[in-house]
Amino acid sequence: MLNVGQLRRLVVRPVLTHLALWSTGAENLLLGTAIQESGLRLLRQRNDGPARGIYQIDPATDDDLHAGFLAERPALAAKVAALLAPLPSRAEQLATNLAYATAMARIIYLRCPEPLPMADDIAGMGRYWKRHFNGGRGAGSVPAFVLNYSEFVA
Repeated sequence: MLNVGQLRRLVVRPVLTHLALWSTGAENLLLGTAIQESGLRLLRQRNDGPARGIYQIDPATDDDLHAGFLAERPALAAKVAALLAPLPSRAEQLATNLAYATAMARIIYLRCPEPLPMADDIAGMGRYWKRHFNGGRGAGSVPAFVLNYSEFVA
């Protein structure tokens, strides 16, 4: 399992700052998302599913974000592009490039019209994650998010 404190200090905070999207709430939400989605252990979805990286983002979601949301925001798209390595493919970098994956996880939340929950509202973060990241079909639950956040992030 990745060290949560190191992930916060070395990846999440610098990436959010680079994107000019840092807040304590965004930082906490991304850490909670990573621990809930992958346990900070998985780089590919179980049973060889499509989701990749610590945030378990599908390549189709990544493609959609680039084609729609980021295409309409060239300055933000340039900041995201600056985080990409020349190889491997962008889809594979969801698993291999923590900075890029963190940026894309934040972009998933950024496209939501609802404001981020307060930084200390763990249940609110869980509901926000379920509604905007895990979706109705996702197997995750708000109580599991709260439990994992309380145990590994708080």
